[in-house]
Amino acid sequence: MRLKSLLFSLLCLVGTPGFGQQQKPNVLLIISDDQGYHDLGSFGNKDILTPYLDQLAAEGVRLTNFYVTSSACTPSRSGLLTGRYPQRNGTFELFRNNMVNYGHRYTDYEYSVSPERILGTDLREIFISEVLKKGGYTSGYVGKWDLGQLKRYLPMQQGYDKYYGFANTGIDYFTHERYGSPSMIDGNQLSIADKGTYTTDLFEREALEFINGSEGKPFFLTLAFNAPHSASNLDPEIKGTVQATEKYLKMYPESNTKRGEKQRAYKAAVTQMDQSIGTILERIKEMGQEENTLVIFLSDNGGMSLADNSPLRGGKAQFFEGGIRVPCLVKWPGKIVPGQTNDAFLTSLELFPMMVAAAGLELPEAIIYDGFDMLPVLKGKTDAERTEMFWEFRGDQAARIGDWKWVQSAKGNGLFDLKLDIEEQNDLSLEKPEKLEELTRKFSKWKEEMENAAPRGPFKDF
Repeated sequence: MRLKSLLFSLLCLVGTPGFGQQQKPNVLLIISDDQGYHDLGSFGNKDILTPYLDQLAAEGVRLTNFYVTSSACTPSRSGLLTGRYPQRNGTFELFRNNMVNYGHRYTDYEYSVSPERILGTDLREIFISEVLKKGGYTSGYVGKWDLGQLKRYLPMQQGYDKYYGFANTGIDYFTHERYGSPSMIDGNQLSIADKGTYTTDLFEREALEFINGSEGKPFFLTLAFNAPHSASNLDPEIKGTVQATEKYLKMYPESNTKRGEKQRAYKAAVTQMDQSIGTILERIKEMGQEENTLVIFLSDNGGMSLADNSPLRGGKAQFFEGGIRVPCLVKWPGKIVPGQTNDAFLTSLELFPMMVAAAGLELPEAIIYDGFDMLPVLKGKTDAERTEMFWEFRGDQAARIGDWKWVQSAKGNGLFDLKLDIEEQNDLSLEKPEKLEELTRKFSKWKEEMENAAPRGPFKDF
């Protein structure tokens, strides 16, 4: 009798839609904020504790030659989430008030009409969330958005079903204010309900809530921590520092210097973020979804002064390698062989096409995408298609063609052979004038193409 009952149950399951079929994979995109290239154990740092990200690296692939589209957060994130150069999608500058640099505290009215408050990414652009939503995904965004604060610009108007986080460039980790202006948003509304709670704890809580509520449907979660970005607070004891909780500060020895204490807090914030990532990955495993989840981790740009970008030159807001080459990890059990290190020339522009392809979907037609599906590269089936990459931000310019890199910036100029000089110490401009001419000529051609890209729509009805 029990055998008949079992057979009947199996027949019912076979008749259930989706049984025996390959489910669409979940996609978890994790972004850290201003994390240095060397600030992971799996990238060689022995002084920072990142056990869960190191485990992610061991179970997936470590990308060591991976670039973002800008050395600053807003344009980098716009490139990542639209799959298009920031110069092509129009978000190539920060939506940021500069008066705070001089100690000015905005009144509520001043802030409400400031550029930081009213600007955002072109509404005609198509975000990765919109493509995946059309493909049957439920999508959530938790953490730093940075692409516009008005309701029309927020994630829930760009294809996400859930949003909890802040939409400007940085906040205080505990008050959730940006230089005195409340900034945490729940859905489409400002909220102070969680004021006083450390942001990493909140983002972990919200990510788990979203994942737990997604059972039965493939999910796409963008989890964008503000760690380890410096706190946006005019208090001289906090300004320019990374805030951390006592539990994680205790994991690192005290320092007798002010800079040493700041670095201690930076490391503690990274370790707490790592712990939260581990908790979230463990929950996915408990749900039986580990094998069916594509996990991507990267930093939005190079690290700030407290970070360790070695062996790279420079850091955040610069186009030397330390500002634009970032740590990236990708895991997809059964699809990507674990424990690899891949040195292929890849960028964040490849992530949009890869996520779309992984979901079994097609890119919207008649739109120029600046990347390609890099999954075959990670599987070892093909070489990377990318041979060149270009950057421009606040007058600084850079290009990479093959192993050659050209930089023209306020922090220095030069032509470098990255194959022999990853530290960008040996300027070959005078020795290789023909190579310099090639890179500057191709940069000029790219810039002309970007300037002719506008207007950029309408695209929404894809």
